[in-house]
Amino acid sequence: MPSPVEKALAHFAAHRQRNLDELKELVRIPSCSFDGYDPKYVRQSAEATAALLRQRGFDKVQLLELEGTHPYVLGEVKGKPGAPTLLLYAHHDVQPPGDESLWESAPYEPVERNGRLYGRGTADDKAGVSVHACAVDAWRNGAGELPVNLKILVEGEEEIGSAHLPAFLTKYRSLLDADAMVLTDTANFDTGVPAMTIALRGLLAVDIEVRATKTALHSGLWGGPVPDAAMALARILASLTNPDGSIAIPGIYDHVRPLTETERASIAALPVTPEEFKKQAGMVAGAELIGAPKHPCEVNWRLPSLTVHAMQASSKKDVRNTLTGNAWAQVGMRLVPDMDPQKTRQMVIDFIEKSAPWGVEVKVTGEKANPPWYCSPDHAAFGAAFRALEKGYGRPALAIGCGASIPFVAPLSEALGGVPALLIGVEDPYTNAHSENESLALCDWESAIRSAIWLYEEIANLRSPNGELSKQ
Repeated sequence: MPSPVEKALAHFAAHRQRNLDELKELVRIPSCSFDGYDPKYVRQSAEATAALLRQRGFDKVQLLELEGTHPYVLGEVKGKPGAPTLLLYAHHDVQPPGDESLWESAPYEPVERNGRLYGRGTADDKAGVSVHACAVDAWRNGAGELPVNLKILVEGEEEIGSAHLPAFLTKYRSLLDADAMVLTDTANFDTGVPAMTIALRGLLAVDIEVRATKTALHSGLWGGPVPDAAMALARILASLTNPDGSIAIPGIYDHVRPLTETERASIAALPVTPEEFKKQAGMVAGAELIGAPKHPCEVNWRLPSLTVHAMQASSKKDVRNTLTGNAWAQVGMRLVPDMDPQKTRQMVIDFIEKSAPWGVEVKVTGEKANPPWYCSPDHAAFGAAFRALEKGYGRPALAIGCGASIPFVAPLSEALGGVPALLIGVEDPYTNAHSENESLALCDWESAIRSAIWLYEEIANLRSPNGELSKQ
């Protein structure tokens, strides 16, 4: 006689294609949440997500809204009386398509190639919605009842920084009570190698505007004595880093939390070499990793980094023989524990203003900064998640960091009283999230769903006599 979890797994296996087709339908909706893109598609995506959750067994599904935000989706499933409650998280909004000429197939038309599903949002993060929906469907329609209680929250503005999260939590916090959170918006260490993320970098960004002259000038008549705004901007940007690629801002590393011996040994034991890391990143021949001899994962997960997000000084289309009068760039910095976002942002601004050459005008404005996040996986829920991942993927899971940010994690976990946050995703080093030709490894999609099915069973087994989640 099959056990309930075996029945749930069998149900998913029998309905794999239907579930994949439903994911493809979500991907076909161009739900880009950025300014300049039609918000009706984000609403359409929210409505389609809500419809899918209802079809797959969620109850009380509704759209939650605030003025000026894209819709969230909330639903729930009642399991066994007295069972622990998990809050599931995903987001249905996506990044812009980028340079569509670089896509091998249309961004919003999902296409299967070589075991991967290509399309914007296939992995980040509509696969996360699919994982939750498929696991609930498997338990409800395969086993008949879930062993835990579930709530699900699917956000509509994660890709633009969750700017309205404080207001959202103020209004809807009472609907989100749970014993633990499960977020499917992170990556595995490699295809087929499951991982749980226990550290995220924060993010701040500043805009730099440089003005040298009131208008563009003829480069022959004025070039030489008159400074060029684009060249001044280039010198400012170059001053931000040392020749070895490290950040040149004095004091920037003073508050970086050092690795423990256990963390250092864990990173050293990871199954990836610097050459493999370069291959995964798609680095061109001859390009060197920054931060050597440190392991590239340590540099990516636990050290700050600087990136020029964009720069503009005239355009390729309008190129002409002129001195550029003004130039602009946005610079982003990834933050790690224990860097204070506001203090770090001011350090960046002060350094840029002091680096302006030739007396040009420089205006630096800072956007909202998100803090880094770190947790110690000593709660019993993490053990349950590691066991579930091993059963779903057929090999032990790793505890890893992530160089990216998920602004939702820390505020929501804190709002719920510091409950454990289990970050389990379906991306891999070849996903190209936020870039052209984003894709999802279908083998990992299946394994992630099997892991979610097992996770509900493992979490249920942690129930204490009073129905709460045991910490041991």
